[in-house]
Amino acid sequence: MDKHYINRELSLLEFNKRVLAQAQDPDVPLLERLRFLCITCTNLDEFFEIRVAGLKQRMELGAPAQGPEKVAADDIFKELRVGIADMVEQQYRLLNDELFPRLAEAGVRFVHSRDWNEKQREWLENYFTEQVVPVLTPLTFDPARPFPRILNKSLNFIVRLRGKDAFGRPRHRGMVQAPRSLPRIIRLPDDISKPGEQSFVFLSSIIRINVDRLFPGLDVGGCYQFRVTRNSNLYVDDEEVSDLVRALEGQLAASRYGAAVRIEIGHECPDDLREFLLDHFELDADDTYLVDGPVNLNRLATVCELDKRQDLLYTPFTQGLPEELRSEEGIFSILDRKNVLLHHPYQSFAPVIDFIATAATDPNVLAIKQTLYRAGAASPIVDHLVVAARSGKEVTVVIELMARFDEAANISLANRLQEAGAHVVYGLVGFKTHSKMTLVVRRKENKLVRYVHLGTGNYHHATTSVYTDYGYLSGSKRLGEDVHKLFLQLTSLTKVSGMTRMLASPFSLFDALLEKVQQETKNAKAGKAARIIVKVNSLNEPQLVEALYEASQAGVEVDLILRGICSLRPGVEGLSENIRVRSIVGRFLEHSRVYYFLNDGDEEFYCSSADLMNRNMFRRNESCFEIRQKHIQERLRKDLELFLADNCQAWALNGDGSYTRLTPGEDAPVSAQETFLQNLAVSKLVQD
Repeated sequence: MDKHYINRELSLLEFNKRVLAQAQDPDVPLLERLRFLCITCTNLDEFFEIRVAGLKQRMELGAPAQGPEKVAADDIFKELRVGIADMVEQQYRLLNDELFPRLAEAGVRFVHSRDWNEKQREWLENYFTEQVVPVLTPLTFDPARPFPRILNKSLNFIVRLRGKDAFGRPRHRGMVQAPRSLPRIIRLPDDISKPGEQSFVFLSSIIRINVDRLFPGLDVGGCYQFRVTRNSNLYVDDEEVSDLVRALEGQLAASRYGAAVRIEIGHECPDDLREFLLDHFELDADDTYLVDGPVNLNRLATVCELDKRQDLLYTPFTQGLPEELRSEEGIFSILDRKNVLLHHPYQSFAPVIDFIATAATDPNVLAIKQTLYRAGAASPIVDHLVVAARSGKEVTVVIELMARFDEAANISLANRLQEAGAHVVYGLVGFKTHSKMTLVVRRKENKLVRYVHLGTGNYHHATTSVYTDYGYLSGSKRLGEDVHKLFLQLTSLTKVSGMTRMLASPFSLFDALLEKVQQETKNAKAGKAARIIVKVNSLNEPQLVEALYEASQAGVEVDLILRGICSLRPGVEGLSENIRVRSIVGRFLEHSRVYYFLNDGDEEFYCSSADLMNRNMFRRNESCFEIRQKHIQERLRKDLELFLADNCQAWALNGDGSYTRLTPGEDAPVSAQETFLQNLAVSKLVQD
């Protein structure tokens, strides 16, 4: 074990284990447990597509050990394999032994093929004939029909065959690919389900039971599902690319058929067919995961949406509004007097959309500038920007085309904005634009006034209901000037100087944070009280980790609230006794980023789009804004203290890289997320 650093991949796997613990928690509503289980599957998919794919490439190239911990890729892979195999076994045991039976008791039944009654079997045979067969293409193999290309994460079946085809040639194996157009889970009509039940059947079961109808004249000896995960990293040459959009479109198409990195196979699949698949995809036994159930658990999430059983879901709530925004007064008039801090999802994202919508139609607004990292395919914000551009306003949008897994959606949004007359900038190749900023320039009494929205999260209206983030609306002159300078830098790539309220990557943010940590260290050495609190998603930047170690050794009290990756080892004697690390995992995905420094009593509060990772400091455009208003500072302080008091959804990081879930014990239970819901949101049940 490296004394100073926890490996990034192993730390990320630990986060997914904490999500799985939510699915295993009997106090979580039943369909929400199923949803958390699906999230662990989605997380593992991305983990293999990006992190494991990168590891395997390093292993194939014989690359030297990377990262500050200097652990060889082979050793990391071996340790990951053990942890992932155990996690997959837990996933399916939880699904089969607990969730399926308890859902059935609650009237939500996944009907196994052995339990289909006569009416259900007849209905499903008709469904197969009318809805499935017309879009299936069963295949057998020979030199003219080689094994087909398998799309990343698609559902497929390997079929054992016996006998001769119509041309008199023996056939041993066949294959069926499930088209993406078919739903993976089918709800049975109520009149063929048990009274009061909602019944579901997997598409894989329907195909498996009826597969012999796809190969007439041949004997079918078995049908087994499998799913291949491929390397989905996108590679764009910073120096050679001349048209980023075209280069990216080409990479997106190619990534669907990247090198295979994992195969999931039904556990009942015979050894010879399993070996056939491994040979074809050039995979090993360590890349194979045998599953006792559907190979794609995340498809089960559709049931949470179809069912709408409120008794099996979290209590609904209505997002609140800060007091400043509850009047009929216009948003710009409000911001002329005061700044507003929003805490999503407890408080609504609607004021942000309204801010942009009002700017789009206000005749006094001359220009709107905005960054978009993830906005969603159907974005109301983009709708308003289109309206603004078509009405003749100067609209400039910096869209990050390389936002992972949102590349295609962002290309579509960029094209739409350009067609409306907006200026669209794609950022800089090699430096992702991850900052969250909106700037509105408005004429007021013959003067130009700037208004801004700055956030810790994306302009994605859907995720604002499940991600926790801070949003900051302001009419501050100095803040507006700083945001104006940052937009000039993003569009013209010129140097920025003289900023007074903002820090930015890859230029000033890292140096400023390092200096602030070092100042706390100096204060502690001088006998002064010293404190650092950081709430971000991840921490792995080596120089910041070392600076925090030095701060701890000097006596600085350091509390880190990190949802995911943490490379720092807390509580190690002689290294980090004064550092505590906790992770909050609950109903909402913790996504807000806040930095706090005691600074000898002159406290400093910052909110940011940046995590404390190497990529955020040096390979991304990030924004960080200072909070100076005392009442907002006090609010952030109370929020941080609440996170540190949580003993219901908090996990403490141990020095060996493992996590321990905190419990109230004899203390009163404290849940930060539940407290925010009570204080900032409005319960629908209370309203009723």
